[in-house]
Amino acid sequence: MTAAESIQALIKQHQGRFSVELGINLSSGRSREIFKWFLASILFGARISESIVKKTFREFASRDVVSPKAILDTGWDGLVAILDQGGYVRYDFKTATKLLDMCKALTENYQMDLSNLHSAAADPRDLEQRLKSLARGIGDVTVNIFLREMRGIWEKADPLPSDLVVMAAKDRGIVPELMKDRRKILDLLRKSWKKAGIRIKSFSDFEAALVRAAIEARRKKQRRPGK
Repeated sequence: MTAAESIQALIKQHQGRFSVELGINLSSGRSREIFKWFLASILFGARISESIVKKTFREFASRDVVSPKAILDTGWDGLVAILDQGGYVRYDFKTATKLLDMCKALTENYQMDLSNLHSAAADPRDLEQRLKSLARGIGDVTVNIFLREMRGIWEKADPLPSDLVVMAAKDRGIVPELMKDRRKILDLLRKSWKKAGIRIKSFSDFEAALVRAAIEARRKKQRRPGK
């Protein structure tokens, strides 16, 4: 199977962007939608099941607690209650504090708008650092999840492929097993995606599908006897 055929099979088998699944319209470029995806990315960044993350985000959305002001107005106790209702119990205290700290920093430094943070960043690496500096506990995983689906929306959103993306791309023969350089892997993924010619999806959909494939493969491996 060629890389193009492997990509076409991947897209048929797996959903694309997680933001689309959550009803977040990043393509609009609106600050409110971008913040909603950053909130979801923070939730996805913990070692907790995908289903709990989705349920918890929808709990925030149903209560309209999806803006910096709403989060600050809700307060620590209110945030813990929302997190617990969504099943995000293991990380509820820590995450409530992280969300409040993030929103305070966003308010004080960027007028409550992540787009202002993007404008202030000098380059893609500075953008990543500014996002991580918003609150303790916002690390590489969260920032990668967020920026992966901001490609093409923010000019400076250009994260290197995550471990899950690389794993799935190698498993499916899209990337050579011995290739290690993440920048070269990203370049090869872009070229392979372009060659596959799937116009109804974006490169971000391709990356998200690789993530989903890697998560599914890991689950299957864990379910095997003796694992």
